[in-house]
Amino acid sequence: MTLLTRVTSVKAPATCAAVAAAALLTGLVAPGAAAAHPHHSPAHHGQSRTEVPFVAATVTAGDDGSYTVSWNAPGVRRVGVRAGGRTVAHGDGRDSVVVRGLPAADRQWFDLVPERGGSLRLADRLVKLEGTVNFRDAGGYRTRNGQWVRMGEVYRSDSLEKLTAGDLAKLARLGIRTVFDLRMASERTAAPDKVPAGATHVVADVIGDSPVFGAMPTTEAEAVKMMVDGEKVMVSGESAKAAYTSVLGGIADDDKHAVVFHCTAGKDRTGWSNAALLTALGIPRETVMADYLASNAYRRAANEAILAHMPAEQAEVYKPLLDVRPEYLNSGFDEVQDEYGSFNRYLDKALGIDARELRELRKDLLVG
Repeated sequence: MTLLTRVTSVKAPATCAAVAAAALLTGLVAPGAAAAHPHHSPAHHGQSRTEVPFVAATVTAGDDGSYTVSWNAPGVRRVGVRAGGRTVAHGDGRDSVVVRGLPAADRQWFDLVPERGGSLRLADRLVKLEGTVNFRDAGGYRTRNGQWVRMGEVYRSDSLEKLTAGDLAKLARLGIRTVFDLRMASERTAAPDKVPAGATHVVADVIGDSPVFGAMPTTEAEAVKMMVDGEKVMVSGESAKAAYTSVLGGIADDDKHAVVFHCTAGKDRTGWSNAALLTALGIPRETVMADYLASNAYRRAANEAILAHMPAEQAEVYKPLLDVRPEYLNSGFDEVQDEYGSFNRYLDKALGIDARELRELRKDLLVG
């Protein structure tokens, strides 16, 4: 029987996740992660096109198999929480509940059903796999105008070469149809992707032959500069523009869903890809930044293990390569402004997404 525990304080959306810029240079990878659902089943069900009254909502999986479901729906007096086809909790318009005892599932989905307005379908953002640490859903965020990005449609990840047979089976059940590989040829050769049965593997090399990541830095300042300059290349580099055109075009093609894009560490090339997608969908910059910085949390244990095996002087230089930092992502947005004048012009001129295609992308991926 499902046990429900009321949580008195409303949790803020969790910021977590991880990867390493050093992986661009060294191919370093990491371990495990949590969740599940195919494109044409749960994601589009229970999500009304009517206005969704939630201004904040999250699902957070606990280590003990419990799930904390938190939300804020101003003006709503009662919200039902459904999982597995039945109501498992009720709460007020601003509330948080802990749900326990749910049957095992690849991914546990929760429908937040308000007394009025559209419902919202969410899951824990992290998808736990044995062979990755940073495989997570790109959705579950609220736009400036009150819509929400559907979950279960687009995923971001670190390298996939360590996926187990169980991981591959889970991803197949989640409906992964297209895998965009953002890595360089040397990375793909050293660690070939494993993809779920029936999925199409697409090479979208972001770096190409850019010299930015050609040599290891020798000081901490050089390492930070490498990351800042590298972010600019991800915006204006020719290989990067071609790669992200392929990725965004694939995301816009509903027949290719569910989509996953990844690099080696899942934080830089993958980070800009997701930042571009979320910004195109109308997600506020602070939310985009939080999603980007989440890699520091998801990747923390793996990064600490890497640094622990280095002399202190080397670790000091290497740490900026393992981090994601606000100045890195801001460098990409600055490059957009400097080169294109606005983000919509970047989408149009660099990635070939005009106003009509942008409307279609939002229609496909947003609810509410």
